[in-house]
Amino acid sequence: MKRMTASYRGKKGFPPGTLTHVGTIYEEKIRVRQTSFDPAGADSRDLERWQDLLPFRNDRAVAWIEINGIHDVRAIEEIGRHFSIHPLVLEDILNTTQRPKFEEFDDYLFLVAKVPFAQHPSESAVGSAQTVLKTNHRVEISFEQVSLLFGKDWVISLTERDQTLFDPVRERLLTGKGRLRGQGADYLAYALLDVIVDQFFVVLEDLGDAIEFLDEELVRRPGPNLLRQIHAFKRQLMYLHKTVWPVREIIGAFERCGSRFCSSETGPYLRDAYDHIIQAIDTVETYRDLISGMLDIYLSSISYRLNEVMKVLTIISTLFIPLTFIAGVYGMNFEYMPELKWQYGYYGVWSIMILVTLGMLRYFRRKKWL
Repeated sequence: MKRMTASYRGKKGFPPGTLTHVGTIYEEKIRVRQTSFDPAGADSRDLERWQDLLPFRNDRAVAWIEINGIHDVRAIEEIGRHFSIHPLVLEDILNTTQRPKFEEFDDYLFLVAKVPFAQHPSESAVGSAQTVLKTNHRVEISFEQVSLLFGKDWVISLTERDQTLFDPVRERLLTGKGRLRGQGADYLAYALLDVIVDQFFVVLEDLGDAIEFLDEELVRRPGPNLLRQIHAFKRQLMYLHKTVWPVREIIGAFERCGSRFCSSETGPYLRDAYDHIIQAIDTVETYRDLISGMLDIYLSSISYRLNEVMKVLTIISTLFIPLTFIAGVYGMNFEYMPELKWQYGYYGVWSIMILVTLGMLRYFRRKKWL
């Protein structure tokens, strides 16, 4: 997969509404898929070229257009012109650093959200994510931008690359599972937004397993590597908090947009999604508190370990103080010392040294210093 990055510097000095892609280029060309459905059935087809989408035709009640890859400025401009999308909206779609938001226009609604994806550095070499978590507690989170546009009978989803994020929704449409076919574009937009909310829980589950593993390692053997991992988790949770919090505003604004875009039947489902995103926010806050607590535990463990080392060294030094004194006394070069001429003087001095050492060890143990 070819990956390049388009810098934000290319937009400097241009007037508002100038279309310039900012972000990572994942695909060499964009991919377009059209899925149309009504209560009687659904059909889906991949378009060989994005030009085949124009002129747009919909033989059923609702059409869902998936655009995977947004780096082709000309394609986004032409599609936006065909659906009468405001240039400022197209500018936000092309700018992958855009903050998540929700906007209401006369004929359509527009929302931008950031979707997290958890990646394990050695997943490809080891196997599944669960296997990786048993051998490696590192989890790297990447974020991709997803834009949704929907009107009365159409929905357009735009993602940075071709991915399987919305495959479950398409499968439900084609197989007739659930109530998607019998609903309008607003319910389809809710279903796509609900997938985004569920993706947060998938990432949070991986993060929770990794944090639990990290907590166990922290108690057993704290070290500089764990400290780096704690800081990495803290940074990732900060970014995750910045992306999950605006989704709450998006769902709330979607629910309040009125009957012109949102039917009364979709309202309860939006409120349910709102509850789920609140739960995700609470989980992120909990993990942030856990990581902050881990940092305190790490510092306390390192301090305790240092104190233990200093205690052992202090005890060893204390034991050698009287022995050094005795050796110093009998190492003096005086000619007349009573013990120097004694036949068993050498063994006597050793006995005194051993008795002094054992006595001090017994005293330390009685004081519970050992």
